[in-house]
Amino acid sequence: MLELDHVTKRFGRVVIAEDLSFSVNAGDTVGIVGPNGAGKTSLFGLISGDLSPDAGHVKFAGRDITRLDSAGRCRLGIGRTYQVPRPFAGMTVFENVLVAAQQGGGLRRKASYAAAADALERTGIAAEANVAAGRLGLLQRKRMEVARALATGPTLLLLDEVAGGLTDPEVTVLVEIVRGINAEGIAVIWIEHVVRALTSLVSRLTCLYGGQFVGDGDPASVLANPRVREIYLGVEVTAEQLEAEAGDELAGASGASGTSEAAGASGAAESDGSGT
Repeated sequence: MLELDHVTKRFGRVVIAEDLSFSVNAGDTVGIVGPNGAGKTSLFGLISGDLSPDAGHVKFAGRDITRLDSAGRCRLGIGRTYQVPRPFAGMTVFENVLVAAQQGGGLRRKASYAAAADALERTGIAAEANVAAGRLGLLQRKRMEVARALATGPTLLLLDEVAGGLTDPEVTVLVEIVRGINAEGIAVIWIEHVVRALTSLVSRLTCLYGGQFVGDGDPASVLANPRVREIYLGVEVTAEQLEAEAGDELAGASGASGTSEAAGASGAAESDGSGT
């Protein structure tokens, strides 16, 4: 589905990707971790078309999209979110999602309205459809951002730290909505510092550092990798401790949230994001 073929990207002396190769298949769930400033969001920019590589190729759905802009990639099925939700504050939640369906997904008239309504239902925010986006709290704003991404009709969804700032019960609900999205056959690549969210969902985890992926594989193996622990977790924290804490927190959050409706996080082709 997605392939980065020997991609290189630098900003002066800052290395974002160094001869980086990476592939994701349809329906995959992949988590990406790494320290602040490692270039994780910039990596998403290379995939979504916000950034162009200095060398190498980006391929998606069987075609080379290296020179295709972000709007074209969105139409092909790449939807993304951003770290900081930036809605059209004066517009309603429904109108924000409708813009995504029309401008990002290329839909018109009844098809765009249906896509927007469906996205709101899938993210559990339909009740706020007529609320001004500027009045939403963080959780609801993130739900709306995920709805905007879904309204574009993606087959690959890029989630950029959508769990940041959420409580443990809210993280649990968020994981369930992403799980439901993936169950529909949509591949998910999730950048996240809330590692417990990733370990409860993804089948593959990798750590980005210095323009290279470190310890790419199943989450348990990657978290046990001494190099990953040194780079990301810190030498004083063991992978076993992190996994145990993640399990305890998710179990507690699950009990607290009960049968809460879906929650989510950002994303639409027309948003603009911030890099890490």
